[in-house]
Amino acid sequence: MHAEEPAAAPDQAVSCALCGATSPSLPLGWATAVERGRTVHHCEQCSRAHVRSMEAKLDSDYWDT
Repeated sequence: MHAEEPAAAPDQAVSCALCGATSPSLPLGWATAVERGRTVHHCEQCSRAHVRSMEAKLDSDYWDT
C-alpha cells in the first residue's frame, strides 16, 4: 500500500492541476483526486468540463482538453 500525500488543509493555497487557477484555500466546488500517488486539485470549471472522465476514473492524460 502506498502512503498518500495528505489533502490540502482548508487554509492552504491550492492550484488547479489542469488550468493553473489558484486559490488561497480549498474552495467548495473544487475536486480533489489522487493520481499516481499524489494529490491533485481541479477548479470548478475544469471539474465541470471533465466530470465524465473523472467519474469513469480515466487517467487525466486521456482527458479531452
